[in-house]
Amino acid sequence: MNMVVTQSDGIALMLLEGRFDAYEAPRMSAWLDENIHAEQCRLVINVRMVTFIDSTALASLVKGMKRCREHGGNLAICELDKPVRIIFELTRLDKAFLIVDTQEEALHALSK
Repeated sequence: MNMVVTQSDGIALMLLEGRFDAYEAPRMSAWLDENIHAEQCRLVINVRMVTFIDSTALASLVKGMKRCREHGGNLAICELDKPVRIIFELTRLDKAFLIVDTQEEALHALSK
């Protein structure tokens, strides 16, 4: 899996590409740990190029979201392709996460 990390107006962005599974989850979790601070954290994870996601990857996202919210921030997920969106819907995680269609919408939602 490829990970591209950037920043925009104090919001940390990660673009994921490929299979997001138990093998790759620790790398993303390490990035979450680096970007979740005592002050409000705002993170965007763009999954538009993710072709597969497993339960370990979902668990690491949930952990990151909870930690962000504990610090007064949030984690947004954007650009879910249909197979990945179905996984979020089947697990009901679409109700837990801030999920938006585009990266711009995610940045706007977290800028408020």
